[in-house]
Amino acid sequence: MDSGPIQRDIQTKLIAELAPKRLEVVNESHMHSVPPNSETHFKVTLVSESFDGLRPVQRHQRVYQILAAELAGEVHALALHLYTPAQWQALNEVSPESPPCLGGSKV
Repeated sequence: MDSGPIQRDIQTKLIAELAPKRLEVVNESHMHSVPPNSETHFKVTLVSESFDGLRPVQRHQRVYQILAAELAGEVHALALHLYTPAQWQALNEVSPESPPCLGGSKV
């Protein structure tokens, strides 16, 4: 699936601000009760040395700050998986799978 403008903006901003060793931005909107081609639900896996010494909540706050415009607009949900390089290696470089959506008309 081609990435849309919001997904590209998310990727561009995170690369510029956090210099990730790994970045994966997945549009998971199709898994929810939204119109086709929506960009409302994203999963972000990001590995960055800039997370060294930060608690998980501080990492999330940093990403929320970077993506404030997107979160104030179309983005409804943002699943964040944020790791230091050492943590990522300890996880065998595998991010958790997203659970199925049980809300809306998909119940």
